[in-house]
Amino acid sequence: MKLRVINPNTTASMTALIGEAARAVAAPGTLIEAVQPTFGAPSIEGHHDDVWAAAGVAEQVRLGEAAGADAHIIACFGDPGLHGARELARGPVIGIAEAAFHAASLLATGFSVVTTLTRTCVIAEHLVVQYGFERRCRGIHGTDIAVLELEDPASNAFARILACAEQALVNDRSGAIVLGCAGMADLCHTLQQRLGVPVVDGVAAAVKLAEGLVSLGLGTSKRGDYALPLAKTYAGLAAPYSPK
Repeated sequence: MKLRVINPNTTASMTALIGEAARAVAAPGTLIEAVQPTFGAPSIEGHHDDVWAAAGVAEQVRLGEAAGADAHIIACFGDPGLHGARELARGPVIGIAEAAFHAASLLATGFSVVTTLTRTCVIAEHLVVQYGFERRCRGIHGTDIAVLELEDPASNAFARILACAEQALVNDRSGAIVLGCAGMADLCHTLQQRLGVPVVDGVAAAVKLAEGLVSLGLGTSKRGDYALPLAKTYAGLAAPYSPK
């Protein structure tokens, strides 16, 4: 089984971290290919970044389909380009936010999200509503840690995320924590030990969901809105990505 894990930003060190997190939970025989777009932003921290990230995801899904990927994972908590990617792919396409919400809802009656910049909380709020988890998500909390600061020991990121999660558990009366950034994947295990509740990393959850769906022989429906894109000629920058 080949899973293509797409980091929608262009920071190679984060792509490597995400790949390691995916391989740590993958089953024997599952090949993890961690990739990133050839263009776009170094981190996804707002709606404008998200637009370019979605285009980068489409680029990488097209390449993955040509290379025989069995499934694709969008390793950004905004799930950029998810629906467009599902049009392009015959196998499953899973965003880490949707995967994490599903996993957390199976482990606790309510969960809290701890993410990076406060300005991105509204993006997560939109996804909670879109995916139908309004009754299960009890709060979304920004730590105001920039995405790339997660890799900087001087940012004291772990302690700040831990403190935010502890407060969220009390204030939200939740029973699980969802990590709201793929760049937090390497903190998951230690946070769970310290907090004493389930801590869900969307990268790991998405890998296991993708493996399960592929094993069941299930792929993205090609009926209705997820049918393959209509053939047409795109203009300008988009010309190389014209559906055929």
